[in-house]
Amino acid sequence: MSKHHLLAIDCGTQSVRALIFDLRGVLVHKARVSIDPYFSDKPGWAEQHPTYFWDQLCAACQQLWRESPVPKERIAGVALTTQRATMVNVDERGQPLRPAIVWLDQRRTEGLPPVGGWWGLAFRLGRMSDTVAYLQAEAESNWVRTFQPEIWERTHKYLFLSGYLTYRLVGRFVDSVGCQVGYVPFDYKHLTWSKPWDWKWQAVPMDERLLPDLVPPTEMLGQITPRAAEETGIPAGLPLVAAAADKACEVIGAGCVEPEVACLSYGTTATVNTTSRRYVEVIPLIPPYPSAIPGAYNLEIQIYRGYWMVEWFRHEFGLREERLARDRGCTPEELFDELVEEVLPGAMGLILQPYWSPGLKSPGPEAKGAIIGFGDVHTRAHIYRAILEGLAYALREGLERTQKRLRLRATEVRVSGGGSQSDAAMQITADVFDLPASRPHTYETSGLGAAMTVAVGLGLHPDFQTAVAEMTRVSRTFEPRPDVRDVYEGLYHRVYKQMYRRLRPLYEEIRHITGYPPK
Repeated sequence: MSKHHLLAIDCGTQSVRALIFDLRGVLVHKARVSIDPYFSDKPGWAEQHPTYFWDQLCAACQQLWRESPVPKERIAGVALTTQRATMVNVDERGQPLRPAIVWLDQRRTEGLPPVGGWWGLAFRLGRMSDTVAYLQAEAESNWVRTFQPEIWERTHKYLFLSGYLTYRLVGRFVDSVGCQVGYVPFDYKHLTWSKPWDWKWQAVPMDERLLPDLVPPTEMLGQITPRAAEETGIPAGLPLVAAAADKACEVIGAGCVEPEVACLSYGTTATVNTTSRRYVEVIPLIPPYPSAIPGAYNLEIQIYRGYWMVEWFRHEFGLREERLARDRGCTPEELFDELVEEVLPGAMGLILQPYWSPGLKSPGPEAKGAIIGFGDVHTRAHIYRAILEGLAYALREGLERTQKRLRLRATEVRVSGGGSQSDAAMQITADVFDLPASRPHTYETSGLGAAMTVAVGLGLHPDFQTAVAEMTRVSRTFEPRPDVRDVYEGLYHRVYKQMYRRLRPLYEEIRHITGYPPK
């Protein structure tokens, strides 16, 4: 029996999906198990038990085998992709020592010794000391080492969630290069652990032996163990192929392997990604992340909690549409699209700046969200449209920064994530970017990208160019409308791009008076 089907496991923020794809990129079957993203013992904390993620992964796989029309014997290999920057401390037996610190966690460790020596001098001369101090304060390992030293002392391995789940699958402390996105001593340029003299070992002090072995995407992490086979139903001995983090897999699953094709992700964190074979820091000291393509990089700009704002609006103001959708037997998205269409492009001058959550990757850690231009004519429909337009403005600004550093212009954008299912959001994207905006043929682009690494790794497709040609395509393309171009161009250049510079002094005063966000 030929083995021409691929298993991808996608452990995201909201759910775990077990997915079977064929070599044409067709999603043959999937099983989805919802997860509680985190629990919070203190304000700003976000934690979850690592074993909970494993249990939900097992449940998704077992559900898949119960329902799938594809026999297990046809599966050629499996790949794992997960949420990024969720950290796990384990002992010698791989047992978690504390709950995982989830990427949404906002705790900080203040007052750490600054990076010293020549590196410290260089950062001071380059006016980067505050940036380095911010990275130190954000690092989860620094918090555990400072406030739970007994846990840090017992830690045998310090792993990303991908590394922990990989250990559960193959019994080895090993992880993919493509999953290393977080505050660890990783050399993003050379795609390996940092050299001993690198400043990162001062910023996040740890013994290198705490870190797992690394394997490039498409190479083998190991084979499914008998114990993992019993718990997941995945056949024992099946190869686990190194994939990458969910955003990196999403990029190739959307077919964005050339720098001229940008990948937008309308998810909990909204991002714009560009694949590059050249190492380029769009923001100084903020590296490009590893691509799912070996040796390549993803140049990424984030809008933290980007499409979270859309869900926030729906929760706070969309009860009518939710109820109508149930009554009419349609999806809420259709009714929210109707809400957007009630308002002309530009939302009658209502402009939103989507910096709801402060962080290093927004224009500055003091940045806040803002809506300007209110009048008595504005309704909740204007607010909803302004949210979609503001996110598009912010991502366009990020893409322009990336294009400037790469010295090229994008020719199209492809949009993944939950927001891509909205026709209104897709049309706004095309109009604001003034570029064709395409929706991939499958919603499960991160799972498809993981499956593509299996296909290339096992030689079922000879390279990623072939895999992209065979396994990805677009289902619909939205063209920019010339009649609204002038409205968006004027609002973007003459209003939106001026907002942060003019509001920044007020943001800094708010921070000084209230102490939020903390320095």
